[in-house]
Amino acid sequence: MMRVYFVTIALFALALSLASASDPDPVQDFCVALDDPKSAVFVNGKFCKDPKLAKAEDFFFKGLDIPGNTDNRVGSNVTTVNVDQIPGLNTLGISVVRIDYAPYGQNPPHTHPRATEILVVLEGTLYVGFVTSNPENRFFSKVLNKGDVFVFPIGLIHFQFNVGKTNAVALAGLSSQNPGVITIADAVFGSNPPINPDVLAKAFQLDQKVVENLQKVFKKNGN
Repeated sequence: MMRVYFVTIALFALALSLASASDPDPVQDFCVALDDPKSAVFVNGKFCKDPKLAKAEDFFFKGLDIPGNTDNRVGSNVTTVNVDQIPGLNTLGISVVRIDYAPYGQNPPHTHPRATEILVVLEGTLYVGFVTSNPENRFFSKVLNKGDVFVFPIGLIHFQFNVGKTNAVALAGLSSQNPGVITIADAVFGSNPPINPDVLAKAFQLDQKVVENLQKVFKKNGN
């Protein structure tokens, strides 16, 4: 009997840990986010607008058809539509992005700590991939054409690279109202304040001067 009790407790704890790995389920139809708590009536993870005062604009975003500016060092632009752009996404556990790529532009290796991503190519040809966690570090990759779909599991490092001579466009859905993004090179070499170069030199097996130069480059680029 005691063994059954402990197994039940263990399963319950596992269920709780899995549930906490994604955005919480809503407990009402919607919870339009508010920045001003004085105007809030209901609370469901964030301060929420009184549902009676909600309007269609709270669930609307205009402009995802507009190409992003890819004139930058990586040759890509991500137009984000999350809870900051659509307050009505609050507690709904979903968001979307448009990604524009210049010829040979890339969305460099990065992770979304709070979301799985499903990407569909609208135009162009993309080389995409992700790497599993330690110790396997298994690499999955694919060349995608218009209409192809690829999934990047939550938290894993992934990228997209435009291998064509023309612009490329993709849409991606993410399983969080605010997925977050950590671009690996920016985080490692462009942190503020910077990570001690000795640490990075040993971690990446690089000469310290190379690390210091990389830190200067990423700091110069606004990180």
